[in-house]
Amino acid sequence: MPSEHRKTPWLLFLWRMLWMTIGTFLVALALEQFLIPHRMIDGGVVGVAIIIAHLTHTPLGLWTLFLNVPFLYLGYREIGKTFVFSTLYSISFLSIWVTILNHWPPLVDSYFLATVFGGLILGIGVGLILRNGGSLDGTEIVSLVLSERLDFSVGEIVMFFNVFIFSAAAVFFSLESAMYSVIVYYVAYRVIDLVLQGLDEMKSVVIISSESKPIAEAIMARLGRGVTHLYGRGGYTGEDKEILFVIVTRLEISKLRSIIEMYDPHAFVTIENVHDVMGGRFNKRSIH
Repeated sequence: MPSEHRKTPWLLFLWRMLWMTIGTFLVALALEQFLIPHRMIDGGVVGVAIIIAHLTHTPLGLWTLFLNVPFLYLGYREIGKTFVFSTLYSISFLSIWVTILNHWPPLVDSYFLATVFGGLILGIGVGLILRNGGSLDGTEIVSLVLSERLDFSVGEIVMFFNVFIFSAAAVFFSLESAMYSVIVYYVAYRVIDLVLQGLDEMKSVVIISSESKPIAEAIMARLGRGVTHLYGRGGYTGEDKEILFVIVTRLEISKLRSIIEMYDPHAFVTIENVHDVMGGRFNKRSIH
């Protein structure tokens, strides 16, 4: 038994490497077969690498690796060697894939199809890499470090960098290419969120009701979800309140609403998005 436990981290490590490899292939496919042939770019360091490779007529794979080296050193000092190793692995394989795919003819001629499917495939690839602990963009490392020292979020700093990168695309390619690139970036951004959260997006629900006991029993019986009972006191009335807390999937929200309305149509309910759940008895499964 102990030997089986020792193997588990290695299996998990290999599983993550496999998904990161697939993710880098998809990113390279989006770049070489959809975006670059139509003079569109990605954001971050990859976008800068595309512009430099275009101006110097040198391999893109070389620049994606070379430009990220300073950021990897910064990440090693500020974040940790595990993240840096995963990022180096992802960047190295991206460089290999773009070099291979550079010799393939573009898959589509339409700007519209290149924008939509390029952003879609790019988002899936980046999402798989991020979900498994890697990264392709050195600007994210800088943003993580700067966000701790400045009064700006990581997202705001990344957007600041990308404004200059897309502006450079407008100068060196065309304004139209830059505008298409922004659309690609938006599509990819939305798809990345979908990959990270999954189709079974989770919701946390807080229910305050005088019928908390039958509601909790119905949730456990009909949805198979665990319910946590919390206790509080109304600030206005001073009355003791029993509060229910439950995590459900997006697909279960409708059934949860019907349960609450059946027992107490006047119950106070709040619903919030949950990025991920670990531990406890929650099982991210579909409804049977």
